[in-house]
Amino acid sequence: MSDFTFYFRFGWEHIINKSALDHIFFIAALAAIYMLRDWRQVLILVTAFTIGHTITLILSTKELIEIDSNLVEFLIPCTIVFTAISNFFQKNFTPRSIRINYFLALFFGLIHGMAFANSLRMIIAQDQSFALSMFSFSVGLELGQILIVFLILLLAELCIRLLKTDRRHWVIFISAVVFGLALEMAIQRFPWGDGSRRRISNTEHRISNERKNLEVYRLW
Repeated sequence: MSDFTFYFRFGWEHIINKSALDHIFFIAALAAIYMLRDWRQVLILVTAFTIGHTITLILSTKELIEIDSNLVEFLIPCTIVFTAISNFFQKNFTPRSIRINYFLALFFGLIHGMAFANSLRMIIAQDQSFALSMFSFSVGLELGQILIVFLILLLAELCIRLLKTDRRHWVIFISAVVFGLALEMAIQRFPWGDGSRRRISNTEHRISNERKNLEVYRLW
């Protein structure tokens, strides 16, 4: 039970954390074109993202595929930039017109999953259940994503329904903000640059501390 709690918390904090802004920005870009009444479509969207990152999460954690961490960290803000740009061309917001978001969530989820795997692989102990660790981490991660999406939809409802903001203006504003921040991230994380190496070093240090915390959990 302590292992489930640890990996659940690790998955939750992997998304509900100021160091996870890249993943939060991606979710914000995906959810920007939806309203609260579209919650069913958004759940499908989150599921598509889950399927994508679960595939590479398993493959990468099992070391069946291996991608340079610097490249993965660079590609993540690139997925945000692309998603934000696609929002600029949305005008009608009909289910058919925004269907491309399902593809973006699934395909780009593959890239995000590799980033999650780099963290998860380094803390799973050899004598632990891989399935339990993966399940616990995924549950924490997905609940965190759903919380972020719900908050974004509430904010959209407040601005569009109550403050009478034009829906297209809202989408453009959110997408433009996310685009600018993600573009800066992409520049800073250009593969093999000094900023990218520093980020990877900091991540490895944090993961080392998380693994020590897991050992404390297990001994307790």
